[in-house]
Amino acid sequence: MSDSAGTKRRRNAPTVIIIEHSTLARTTVVKLLERELAGWTVIDLISTESLDRALGSEVRLIVLDLAGRGVESISLRDDLAAIAARFPEAPITLLSGTDDAIIARQALKMGIRGFFSTSLPVDIALAGLRLVLAGGTFFPQLMGAVTNGSIEHGPARNVAEKSLDERTQYLAIAEFTPREADVLAELQCGCSNKVIAGKLNLSGHTVKMHLQHIMRKLQAQNRTEVVARLIQRAAGGPDVSPS
Repeated sequence: MSDSAGTKRRRNAPTVIIIEHSTLARTTVVKLLERELAGWTVIDLISTESLDRALGSEVRLIVLDLAGRGVESISLRDDLAAIAARFPEAPITLLSGTDDAIIARQALKMGIRGFFSTSLPVDIALAGLRLVLAGGTFFPQLMGAVTNGSIEHGPARNVAEKSLDERTQYLAIAEFTPREADVLAELQCGCSNKVIAGKLNLSGHTVKMHLQHIMRKLQAQNRTEVVARLIQRAAGGPDVSPS
């Protein structure tokens, strides 16, 4: 069920789809994710024309290569429409060769859940991916657009500040350690502390400690509230305890 002979499909396993035309880039990402997401299925495709091969899978995330296209391009719109028609609930992230904050902002407005540039360190990219899997958003370009001073004057700055004001609950990768992001991802999958400990090769005590830190950072009282707050923050809404 893959364009790569090295990718195997596991029945009922949570699945990530990688859509990337470049064989080298696609193979590299697949091998990295197969190592980091043990027990998951990684399906790699050359284009959205092969999406039907993934039908029936429990798709949790789709990574689509921007391939130098503009966010408003007809080609990208067609790809997004093809994905939405088959996997409407799966979050979509873009893989880009640029750190352009304008493109990242446009992607955010379109409902894209993450923007990963090829200049990101591997550990940060993986933690960002975990964050998206846990219900958050990952747009480091937007987090730095104002704080790094790259936008200083005029209407452009006002637009950037407004965008950040509307999303003050961005899940900046600095907020959670990579290990906390790992725990968050497993928590989003509904795993118990014991299962999380086994998957991440941690002690039960360490998992409890990570969960305590996560709940404190999110001002959550329990596991359910953690996930609810992540989703609310990703949507840009106020933090409200689930009823």
